[in-house]
Amino acid sequence: MTSPAHTLAASPWRSFAWRGLKVLAIGIGIALLFALAQPHKLGVSMAYAVPITFGCWFFIDAGRMLTARWLQRRGPMAHPQWPGLPWMAGVLVLGTVLGYQTGHTIGNLITGLNAPGLLFEGPVRAISLVAFSLVPGVLATYFFYTRSRLATIAAQAQEAQRHAAQAQLRLLESQLEPHMLFNTLANLRVLIALDPPRAQAMLDQLIAFLRATLNASRAGQHALSAEFSRIADYLALMKVRMGERLQTQLALPDELASLPVPPLLLQPLVENSIRHGLEPKVEGGRIELEASREGDVLVLRVRDTGTGLSEPSADGTHFGLQQVRERLATLYGERAGLRLEAADDGRGGTLATIHLPITP
Repeated sequence: MTSPAHTLAASPWRSFAWRGLKVLAIGIGIALLFALAQPHKLGVSMAYAVPITFGCWFFIDAGRMLTARWLQRRGPMAHPQWPGLPWMAGVLVLGTVLGYQTGHTIGNLITGLNAPGLLFEGPVRAISLVAFSLVPGVLATYFFYTRSRLATIAAQAQEAQRHAAQAQLRLLESQLEPHMLFNTLANLRVLIALDPPRAQAMLDQLIAFLRATLNASRAGQHALSAEFSRIADYLALMKVRMGERLQTQLALPDELASLPVPPLLLQPLVENSIRHGLEPKVEGGRIELEASREGDVLVLRVRDTGTGLSEPSADGTHFGLQQVRERLATLYGERAGLRLEAADDGRGGTLATIHLPITP
């Protein structure tokens, strides 16, 4: 006699009351069935069938819950809501006897009759009544036990999926940091050969950037303002190397600054814009980062004026795009996504757009 296990665990007494209402309806149904044979005794059937049915359920279900709690205090149980077959058999017999006798007494009080109960019946008839009353109790208990087990198995499967998703997410995040560091060191290597003083300045900027970024990347989420700050640090780092060839513009409305986002979500997109979009162009170009809100959706755009998608990079592995897509799918499912397309505002280049649900 239960609802799904996780619901019971969250609010067992509310579930208990809800089951009571269902049993009350079943008791009325049983009374109506008895009244089909003797319609003139509908009131009497109601007076006895409803309280007996309700009483049997009350003592069985309450006995099951109390026994399970008592056993839980003594040690771990395979199923916290069910005390096991031997204990449940005793609860069924005792609950049926108490429920029948209590319901029968209430029926006598309602009708004014003095029909004998179990205590005043002969042994054979008393055993027959208990056995007859046990049948629906056993069937109902088995039905609700099966439902509970199925709900528990489903909850365990969902928990396993959640753990697997978290493990995958951690793996993806752990891959991002080396990838970002590799790209940055590759840029630094080029600058060392061309301009050692600027390479030293870039190395100092890199140390400061990594100190701030690595701490932030250990969190599951951080504020969108923090994500923009890390991107601003990275662009400042790249500007040491590219000079005036790199122009930037970041637009973050104040009302969106505190929204939580995964750390390093935009980093791969900005890296791609520089490496595959702006660096191949002699004159360089602009990177524009913008956040906006469309209803309950947060939209993040990374736009560059680089070479565009018509000139694919020879050394492109699509690692960054794949990481962003897999992280979004793991965290938000179909509610989030990444779109990469040619910018259509006449300035050339590429536009990457992320949309993800706004969460508190």
